[in-house]
Amino acid sequence: MTSAVQTQLSEGVLTITISRADKKNALTNDMYGALADAIESAATDTSIRVLLIQSDGDLFTSGNDLGDFAKQSTGNGPAVRHVSRFLKNLATTTVPIVAAVQGKAVGVGTTMLLHCDVVVLAEDAQLVTPFVNLALIPEAASTWLMPARIGYVRAYELFALGEPLPAASALAWGLANRVVPNASLRTEAAAIAKRIAAKPRGSLAAMKGLMRDAQQIQAQMDRESAIFAERLKGAEAREAFAAFAQKRPPDFSKLG
Repeated sequence: MTSAVQTQLSEGVLTITISRADKKNALTNDMYGALADAIESAATDTSIRVLLIQSDGDLFTSGNDLGDFAKQSTGNGPAVRHVSRFLKNLATTTVPIVAAVQGKAVGVGTTMLLHCDVVVLAEDAQLVTPFVNLALIPEAASTWLMPARIGYVRAYELFALGEPLPAASALAWGLANRVVPNASLRTEAAAIAKRIAAKPRGSLAAMKGLMRDAQQIQAQMDRESAIFAERLKGAEAREAFAAFAQKRPPDFSKLG
């Protein structure tokens, strides 16, 4: 378990804390591996009744570490991309997941919330999906789940423009259960997680299995993953990452 991802089990709740605040909680390949391991552990450890995902610092996560992305775009990425295992475990686990989100939740920080059963947002939370801005596509089956949740036109605008969605709007659109003051975010999320942990584990698992089509979700993830990997190696992505590194606007006009 990388030090950038901490876990603690108490009263049936496995709290998973993303702890890389100095790097805006950007997710590296190793961190995805640790997150995948934590979720996977709940499948065999019956003492884990609920997963609670939270982050240290002022924001939930800035999304994928762009250094990792840049390496992958030039063919120098890791041999095993743990993000795929993390997303698969998110999609298939029948253990309830609670998320506590403060500040910006960028990219996968937003799309992963579509797989959480209870989402608690701090008042300053903002959901941001800048995939197209980086010449990529949304992942985590969000190209299917997001339109199903909030409607096509809202989902298209959220993905195509990549503008931050404030907590109040996220709540109104059905992307969160409640919005609470920042100071009480962790207390509120932990209280909900403990209440769920007291319920019958088998009943919760059966209910969640019926409410989510894990096979369809996994199939959509596979489709997205293939296109994502292809786009990551393309000219548009190279221009997007070069522009980011050079702190200039990208120019896609000559790339077709």
